[in-house]
Amino acid sequence: MRRQFLGSGGAQSGELPVKDTCAFIVANLRLQPAPGLPSILLYIAHPGSGLSRLGAGKSNDPPPYWAYGWAGGTVLAHHILKHPDIVRGRRVLDLGAGSGVVAISAARCGAAGVTAADIDENAISAVALNAEANRVAVETLHDDLLLGPPPAVDIILAGDLFYDQALAERALPFLAACRTVGIDVLIGDPRRATLPESRLRLIAEYMVPDFGNALEGRIVLGGVFTIAD
Repeated sequence: MRRQFLGSGGAQSGELPVKDTCAFIVANLRLQPAPGLPSILLYIAHPGSGLSRLGAGKSNDPPPYWAYGWAGGTVLAHHILKHPDIVRGRRVLDLGAGSGVVAISAARCGAAGVTAADIDENAISAVALNAEANRVAVETLHDDLLLGPPPAVDIILAGDLFYDQALAERALPFLAACRTVGIDVLIGDPRRATLPESRLRLIAEYMVPDFGNALEGRIVLGGVFTIAD
């Protein structure tokens, strides 16, 4: 695990080299109930957040997906909160954790241990802050786990991991390999075009807000899936 702390940041105008990711998030995002999940608090972006300053203008930085509420994570978190026995007493991995909303839900439902993994260091900082705000313990891991073997966990939760075709083509074989060795897999997604539905089995559906739609008061039908046998 590696977290980046580079100094202090503030909500000033213009592009700033953000020295301390956590301080920037606290100063510039709003801690508020997660869209569709009123019992969970998240640091969420708003029009004045100035998120571009986190990357100091670097074009190759990951988009700040962690700062918004996406349907896949929301539907998966909702399902876990509704059915806590899915994670209670088990080792949980939140893969592509983003804000950590799924990891936080699992921790709240009595998981034996929860790890939130993401390739974006800013997301890792956000997960730590969000977990603290919700008074739950979540370990963070800054790594691309799709490059490695199945992890030592009991269940993998993957919300919004299939938004991109190239990523979907990497994620599905990894998750299928994990399922083959006995790890349970749950996927949350609002049936985006790149979701490989023919390889999945639908478990549940819920109407949930999605970033973009939620700002206009609209919701989407989100699904919880697993790898088909």
